[in-house]
Amino acid sequence: MKLVYKYLLNQFLNTMLSLFFTLFTIVSIVFFIQLAKITSYIEITLLELFQLYIYLLPKTLAFTLPISFFIALTLSFYRLSRENESIVLFALGISPKVIAKFFMKIAALLSAFMLLVVWIFIPISFELFDNFVDYKKISTKVSIKTGEFGQRYGEWLVFIDEKDDNGVYKNIIMYHPKKSAQDKEQAILAKEGKLESNEGIISFSLKEGKAYEIKDDNWHISSFKNLLIKSKVYTKDLNTKNFYDYWSDLNTNKDKAKEFVIYTLIALFPLASALFALSFGIVTYRYEKGFAYFGIFVVIFAYFSLLISFYKPPLVAVGVIFVSFLLFSMFYFSKKIANKY
Repeated sequence: MKLVYKYLLNQFLNTMLSLFFTLFTIVSIVFFIQLAKITSYIEITLLELFQLYIYLLPKTLAFTLPISFFIALTLSFYRLSRENESIVLFALGISPKVIAKFFMKIAALLSAFMLLVVWIFIPISFELFDNFVDYKKISTKVSIKTGEFGQRYGEWLVFIDEKDDNGVYKNIIMYHPKKSAQDKEQAILAKEGKLESNEGIISFSLKEGKAYEIKDDNWHISSFKNLLIKSKVYTKDLNTKNFYDYWSDLNTNKDKAKEFVIYTLIALFPLASALFALSFGIVTYRYEKGFAYFGIFVVIFAYFSLLISFYKPPLVAVGVIFVSFLLFSMFYFSKKIANKY
């Protein structure tokens, strides 16, 4: 029996891997095109582009792995049926129910793994992605070029002599003009400095320089080793939420509820569709050609139509759609396959 399971698993995995990598490549290309649009309003390096793609990997898995499982299971058994190998297995006393239990266990393990991905890793990756883009947007607003006059950092006029590969500015001159009679002029000379983000505020960290204050022809000069100048440009909180905080407003946030239902049901799709796959894939090819490809389309269309249409209340929607689909697949498998072979 173990040899039979091993043979069926090898047949399935051969189809699964080729299909998965194809879908994974296609979805990755689509996401890369979306990432390319981001470069129209923020400046990122090739390494940072790859970093953003890494953040999208859980989402890519969610949209490729469950669908690949269903399609591959259907097509692998359809191929076995065309070559009459499934009939030979039944003739040897291996019933469809035994095969169904084996692949239902695999589907359950895959769905459990996908639930970890969509409930834990996707929220974290979304937070990291949004924080990265947010930080880059703010950094772009206060980005300072070398060798140009008239640049501003908040209310300061800034001139930078040069910038190294690590983003450190060299030979910095900053000037704060007097706006009223009560104000004072200020000037800062620093050897180096760097833009930093601290608790959602972009700051200019300066090292080794002098600060000048001028008021009514009175000069005050002071030296410093480290000086932090905060701008008036604020970001949202860039701290990454825990996954349970991310889903905490599930019942009150419409968008979050819809997102939860979609990703959870996608994760459960292998378990909900495994019996459909076997029902479409197992045919007596001598007498019937089956409708595997049409069946694949109908199941995917029906399942995804339900998960994007119903999401209130989210937990009830997930339970009703999944259980209904699973029970119907069990009924269909029993009528079409189990009672026949």
